[in-house]
Amino acid sequence: MGKSDHDHLGKLITYLTAIDAKAAIWIVADPRPEHITAINWLNESRLASFYLLKLEAIQIGESQPAPLLTLIVGPSIEGLEVGDKKKQLAERHILRRKFWSMLLERAKTKTKLHATISASVYNYISTGAGKGGLTYAYVVAQHESDVELYIDRGKDCKDENKAIFNSLKEHQKEIESVFGEPLEWEILDAKRASRIAKYFELVGYRDEETKWPCVQDAMIDAMIRLEKALHPYIAKLKDGP
Repeated sequence: MGKSDHDHLGKLITYLTAIDAKAAIWIVADPRPEHITAINWLNESRLASFYLLKLEAIQIGESQPAPLLTLIVGPSIEGLEVGDKKKQLAERHILRRKFWSMLLERAKTKTKLHATISASVYNYISTGAGKGGLTYAYVVAQHESDVELYIDRGKDCKDENKAIFNSLKEHQKEIESVFGEPLEWEILDAKRASRIAKYFELVGYRDEETKWPCVQDAMIDAMIRLEKALHPYIAKLKDGP
């Protein structure tokens, strides 16, 4: 018995799955860091309970040597919670990428606004609005979504962001007339950025995929109208970072 190795770890997993066991115990003299990490990951996955123990021989005075087993890694509530969070994060990323892929595919037949954007795992996809620090963004949450003009010229530009927002809000009546309905004008006083948005409730990436096309088409239509309504006023703004 010596250092832990890939061969024995592989055999452990193979035997575990072959007999459909619920727990596995691996006893080694010298557990290597990469195998400690691997056992932690296996415990987080909830596939089974994995225990990694270190075996040493100890002697007290003139006594005969005796074995000492030390638990190096085992299942824990904290580890299971970490595993659940990682699983949720991975699932969230998969769903978002799928949502954006579908939306972009539908959008490209109607507008070139986000034609160069790829699907991402994040809760938004965006493209420039023609002036530095201004972007047109699609945003999706678990059960809602929106399209928006996001105003953020970066660090130390809070006052400039608010000034841009206020200059656009002076034309709220004209902008909403072209857009065709009211918009949400969110100056976000406590934050650096501001936004002008149209929200769609009840459908997000956690909802049934059969509901996605309807809200995606509504988002695309709103984005086209938002860009049309704001473009004349954004064009008059000074450029920025």
